[in-house]
Amino acid sequence: MRRDRARFTLLAASGAVTALTLAACSSGDASTTASTTAGHPITVGISLPLTGQFSADGIATEHGYQLWQSDVNANGGLLGRPVQLKIVNDNSNPNTVTKDYTTLITQDHVSLIMAPFSTLLTASAQPVAEKYHYALAAGSATGPAVFTQADPYFLSVSVPDATEMQPFANWVAALPAGQKPATAAYPMVSDPFADPPVEATEAYLSKHGIHTVYATNPAKAVTPNATDSNLTPIADRVAAAHPQLVVLGTVDVPSLLAFVNAFKAKGFTPKIMIASSGPDQGEEFLHHIGPPNAQAIMVPDGWYGGEPNALSHVMVQDYIAKFGGTTNDINADVAEAYSAGETLAAAIKATGTLNNTTIERYLHTHTVQTVQGAATFNALGENTDAQHQAFIFQWQNSQFLQVLPTHPGPAALAVKPNWG
Repeated sequence: MRRDRARFTLLAASGAVTALTLAACSSGDASTTASTTAGHPITVGISLPLTGQFSADGIATEHGYQLWQSDVNANGGLLGRPVQLKIVNDNSNPNTVTKDYTTLITQDHVSLIMAPFSTLLTASAQPVAEKYHYALAAGSATGPAVFTQADPYFLSVSVPDATEMQPFANWVAALPAGQKPATAAYPMVSDPFADPPVEATEAYLSKHGIHTVYATNPAKAVTPNATDSNLTPIADRVAAAHPQLVVLGTVDVPSLLAFVNAFKAKGFTPKIMIASSGPDQGEEFLHHIGPPNAQAIMVPDGWYGGEPNALSHVMVQDYIAKFGGTTNDINADVAEAYSAGETLAAAIKATGTLNNTTIERYLHTHTVQTVQGAATFNALGENTDAQHQAFIFQWQNSQFLQVLPTHPGPAALAVKPNWG
């Protein structure tokens, strides 16, 4: 399950003009761009959490779908027909998601569907899509719960949660003697997004000689409360073990701060520290933790505005033209939703049909290009190319920089100083 992930990396200026030429896309409202296409609109049904627990991500996801729609319509639509979105609000409720997609398919008779935000909500849409044989392209559903069995109609474009930290794990395991940590701790909250990368990292590093001194039992993981005070005893146990490496399964800034404050109180500073979520929250993170304490903390993600992808550069410019703001304001949820739209569009353009079975068969046998990179889907619906699209970011002197993988040309990694 993805969280609110605003990006804070400046867009690289070089290549932007070339990107525009390559992608030949432009922005605009659906109401104005639809008039440039002929024929009856193609309706795409989507259920999104526009209110409730996931509303921030739901609105960002809605922006991604709307941006994709306007770009498609500005370039002639699909099969010469304009794209129309029918978006309904599921209020962050999985049961409502099931009802919404059933209604969209059986009563509204939409031609296509795309997934809601998160693993949790998408897992409720999957059975409906499979029952009615509708291709379900998803941008933010990347947790293990959506990959439990072969599903020909499910297509998850983004980096699976379990592999998000793999560039970090590879880097740690390859460190030379004297720099490689000997001990590690893996505390985590109870969350389907935060936990898989932590568990995968522990399994990998344990095989590479790094001794685990603390690991949260997933069955006993606690859910963060309003103050996150229930995380303090866990943080105290980690501090008492004095691991050189700490891999945190956190969901936001407050849950991360619970660990940091406990570590500070115990006088414990790990040499290397990474968290599932929290450090990616930009000014909110810096404001609460302070720049000196943010120094060298890392976090994974699957997209950022400055990555060298021509399609991504165009999407960033189109987003700013349509919604305003700067590159720093673009949430990764936008790119994930946009990628889901690109996936369906590629299959429709290649096959010349809106038949969902034909669409899913094409996508299981061909690679398509998105703003996040290439997408090739296996029988579970995982993007097998996504392992090359996982990035690690680190705070350095109040800047949020991509540091891993080391190619092409990221910033050098900083060393974690003692808490300020």
